[in-house]
Formats: sequence, structure tokens, C-alpha cells
Amino acid sequence: MEREAMEFDVVIVGGGPAGLACAIRLRQLALARGHELSVCVLEKGSEIGAHILSGAVIEPRALNELLPDWAERGAPLKTPVTDDRFMLLTKSRAVRLPTPPHMQNHGNYIASLGNVCRWLGTQAEAAGVDIYPGFAAAEVLFHADGSVKGVATGDMGRLKDGSEGPNFAPGMELHAKQTIFGEGCRGSLTKTLFERFSLRAGVDPQVFGLGIKELWEINPAHHHVGQVTHTIGWPMNHNTYGGSWLYHLEDNLVSVGFVVGLNYTNPYLSPFDEMQRFKTHPAIRETFAGARRVSYGARAISAGGFQSIPKLTFPGGLLVGDGAGFLNVPKIKGSHTAMKSGMTAAEAVFDLLCVSDAPGQEALEYPTRLRSTWLWDELYRVRNIKPSFHWGLWPAIAYSALDSLVLRGKAPWTFHHQPDHESLKPAAECPVIEYPKPDGVLTFDRLSSVFLSNTNHEEAQPGHLTLRDDSVPTRINLPLYAGPEQRYCPAGVYEFVQDGGHERLQINAQNCVHCKTCDIKDPSQNINWVTPEGGGGPNYPNM
Repeated sequence: MEREAMEFDVVIVGGGPAGLACAIRLRQLALARGHELSVCVLEKGSEIGAHILSGAVIEPRALNELLPDWAERGAPLKTPVTDDRFMLLTKSRAVRLPTPPHMQNHGNYIASLGNVCRWLGTQAEAAGVDIYPGFAAAEVLFHADGSVKGVATGDMGRLKDGSEGPNFAPGMELHAKQTIFGEGCRGSLTKTLFERFSLRAGVDPQVFGLGIKELWEINPAHHHVGQVTHTIGWPMNHNTYGGSWLYHLEDNLVSVGFVVGLNYTNPYLSPFDEMQRFKTHPAIRETFAGARRVSYGARAISAGGFQSIPKLTFPGGLLVGDGAGFLNVPKIKGSHTAMKSGMTAAEAVFDLLCVSDAPGQEALEYPTRLRSTWLWDELYRVRNIKPSFHWGLWPAIAYSALDSLVLRGKAPWTFHHQPDHESLKPAAECPVIEYPKPDGVLTFDRLSSVFLSNTNHEEAQPGHLTLRDDSVPTRINLPLYAGPEQRYCPAGVYEFVQDGGHERLQINAQNCVHCKTCDIKDPSQNINWVTPEGGGGPNYPNM
């Protein structure tokens, strides 16, 4: 069945903060200058915000530039930060430390980034942007000269073997003069663009963290609206990058989360179980006495920073947001930088199309303009803090203080990264980590957690968690690394089961929360995450 095609001036893949800010800015420029410009946003989630997961403390700097009257427009930024706390945890104690300069949150807001994106979606539609939620961009389309022509959405109604089911409907082609990719961390199409256009040549590999988040409704006696707490130390050992947050929102809600750097070395480590164990610390557990867990989610984040930013443009398109690596890891924020990248891209693309609307051009002004923004300077100044943690917690704390307080981010050196998937040691060289069983009150198992993420996929569709070689899990991963995929996945997707006297890897794709950790951490890079049918995956409320 032949695919239908739609024509736009600009197609944006991904309805996150970068993509929506880009769309709004494009339409602002078009309306201000009386220039006809059609803009479309594709979002694989069932609605804008459905797949958005973040802590989140939001710095409104980019939003102030994009929509200065955001408060009058009803933006869901209701809880200003009133108290910053930074603590070092040991197994039984909490030592309060001075809050590092880059982690101070005066003027920032605790919010649900998902709800902020939902609101940005309404602003984009009001400005004339066409938004199509529930449509996953599954393929990049190319002109005969190799430039990007647009994208095609995935087919609907295929059966597991790939054949057409009774409700089959082919995907739609969306053609554009410029296609902007804002898929977020480890985007499935962005990966293919890296390879086709050699966008990562000459830069550090991207490195990642896995963030696991829960939303709780707590006892009002334990609620301190506007309070922000970050911790380092326990339950991580001093050689493993990780830390937590506790954010007190309005309405007795608390966001609690834990981030583990995916360069950890022990294959027995389970980021999910580390997060559950964190909540049992004496200084933390009292917050959740008499509380109720409301929601759960997990998402990988791009943590490489300045030295991992790829080439951002190619003929016919460009990259924005976390897919390009614009997260400020030491600041623990990325929405403001994502938005700024989208806005800068919009300005470069608009000016390009005003000069010539020919398809397949390369918006070379985008990276040039980006280098003159506060975003570029901000990421440059913190570039050495995350990689300093390769030395361990204490040397990293000492170096970070030197770098931020004395050198002010202008050291004449730049530290570098190694790929996360190369960091695992053989299981025989590592201690087994025994995690306590969940109590169902404060700590939980994976499956009850996934239930709270409202994750769902059409079960009859082809698997979106694909193996390049079916033999690798039992031939390499299980004997050498004790099957790490059953521990690094925070959703219980991967498990080794007995089958006819032999173990095999079972993939429970229905549980996938689209965190992309498997695509990143698999030591053989054998797992390839591709997009499932549009509308599948989690449906995060207020996350």
C-alpha cells in the first residue's frame, strides 16, 4: 500500500521542550515578518507530555526570552524554589554541605516538565503549529542527492512477523525543506543520522546517566513547599557516579529520584534497586512516612556535555535538545538549554528559508549562532566537572570546587569521556550486590512500578527491542557479565528463563518505558531500540 505524503516548510520530530520552543519561535518570526511558514511537530507519545520525564527544577531563562508573559498565559510554574540543600550521605548519617554555585536555584521553579510541555503545546497550536501526537517518526527520508527530505511515520497494524494485519495502515510521509530532530536522549533516528553524516567524528562519545523518578503524595506535616534537596554518596560507592533529588512541589507532592552514571563497572549493580535502597536512608525515609506513591518513570539522560556535542547540521536538517547533548549535568538541568537550542535553530532556519526555500540546504548559521549564546558559554564552563568523577567521589568534589570557584570554568584543559558500554568488568572480578526485598510500602519491585507509569504497547506489533545477534545474550552477556540487562533495565523488560534445559533471554517489550538504557549499556552494543507504534509506551501524568 503506497504511503500518502504531506508537505511542510519545517517538520520537527519530538514534542519536548526543544522541539516545541523551536516550533513556537518559527511561527513567531513568520507572524512578525508576514512570511508564510508551515510548521509540523510529530510526537510519538499519545499526547504532548506523555513521554516527558524530568526532576524537574526549571530555570526560566529561555522561557523568559521565548514567551516573556508566560505567567499571564498560565504556565504551570507555580512553585518557586525557597530552600536549597546539598547533603553527603553515609550509610547512617547525612552531612549538609555548602550548595555548589552551579546547583543553586534562586529564581527557579519546581514543576512537572510534562505539564510544562503540555502547556507549550497549546501555545504552539495557538501560534499556528500543526501537532500530531501518537505518530512516531520511524524512518528518515532522503532526496536523490543524499540530503534529508523528511520522515515517515511507522506503519500501524503490522503483526509480530512483520506481515500486514487486518487493521493495517501504512505510515505517512512528511516532506520538509528542513527537518529538525528533537527526539531527546538516544533518539532512534538521530542515531542513524550520526552514522550517515559522520556527525560524531572528532568529538567525544556521548555518555549517559539513568534517571529513575517517583512522584509521591506525602503527609502535610512532612511537606516543605519549594524545598530542593540533592544528595551524593550512599548508596553509591565512591567510584560510581550517582546522586539523588527530593523536590517539594505544590499540593503535598514530592518528586524523588536517583541518577546513576551508566559508566558503572560492576555488572551486578541495579540502578532501580539503588534508587529503592536510597529511600531507606534515615534522613530520607521520614519524608515518606504515611505517604502514597503516585507515579513512576525512568529515562536516560545525555551527560557528556560540551566535549560530546556532535556536528549539529547536515543537508536538509539539524539537531536540537538532549539528542544533541545540551544537558548541563552539574546544574542538573536541561530544559532551559534544550529550549534555547530550539529557539536558535528556529532563527537560523527561518533566515535560511527567507533567502531560499529550496529543500535540502544546510543551516550552517545554526552552530555559529549557538556559539555566541549563553548556552554555549554555560556548557563550556562546566565541561570538566562530570568527567572528573572518573577519579572517584572525593577527588571529584575537590576538583569541582577548584574548577568552579577558582578557575571559574576557564581551565586550559578539557577532560574526555570513554563510551559507557565499554566500562563493565567481567562478573568474576566484581562483588555480587545483594539488595533487600521490597516492602511494598516504601520500596517496590519493577512490575508494580511499571504499572504506575501507565505503560502500554499493542502486543501484536513487531518487537521494537531488536537484537543484532540472537546468540549474544547467552553466548557473551550471561557467562561473562552475569546477564546485566536483567539489572540495568528499570522496567523488567529483560529476563533469562529456562527453556528445555537451557537459558534464553526473554524480552518483555510490553513493559518498556522507552528509557533507552539497554541501547546504551549493552556491552556488545547488540540491542537496537527502534520506535514502536505511535502512542505506545508510558503515559506519564504530572511527571
